[in-house]
Formats: sequence, C-alpha cells, structure tokens
Amino acid sequence: MQLPIPASAIHPPTATCCLAQAAAPPAERPPLPLQLLPLVAIAAAAYLLLFRPERERLRKQQSMLAGLKKNDRVVTSSGIYGTVASVDAGADRVVLRVDESANLKLTVTVASIARILGDGGETGESKPS
Repeated sequence: MQLPIPASAIHPPTATCCLAQAAAPPAERPPLPLQLLPLVAIAAAAYLLLFRPERERLRKQQSMLAGLKKNDRVVTSSGIYGTVASVDAGADRVVLRVDESANLKLTVTVASIARILGDGGETGESKPS
C-alpha cells in the first residue's frame, strides 16, 4: 500500500523563500577609491612593463645614432657591414664604405644603422628589437 505524498512536499511554498531572501541585508558596495584601485594598478603595470622600457630603448638608439661619426664600423639593419665614410644628419644619410678594394660605397638612412661595432668587431652598442 502506498502512502499519499502531501502537497507541501511536492511544491514547497515559494512565499517563504522570497521572504527569507528579502530579509537579508543588501551587500554594501566598497568605497569608490577601493573600486578604482585595480584599474590604477593595471595602468601602473602597463607603464612600467611596456611604455618605460620602450622610451629608454628609443633614447639609447637616438643617442647612439647622434654619436655616429666618420670611420665608425657599423652594421645596418639588413646585415651589411661597413665603415662610415660620411654622415649627413640634415639629409638623414650615411655613406658606408663596404669594400675597400673596389671602392664600393652605399648610401643608407641613419635609422638603418643597427649597431656600432667596437674595436673587437662584435662588441658595441646594439639596437634592441
């Protein structure tokens, strides 16, 4: 024999659930400065990790190119080794002697100089990528 199931067990009263939820106090919002703190932290991290290193890299590159002078051994961004024959900063040009025996000279832009080589060949300032 089966016992009848009471109606309250099948469908619990929803009014009591709603009243119980309404009785809970609403959650308080944190103050505005505390809400803005994550945004300020993200902006500071972006400045320290992205913008500042790029500015320093550009400053170092500009100072390297400003110090470019005749007889400096250089490498262009395309990988051509040469010796500076003349620098025309006003026209943004550098003339490189590439081959002494054939007297081969190339004219390139100042910005295409990637590195100034030191006396040992490979040591010198380099242009970070």
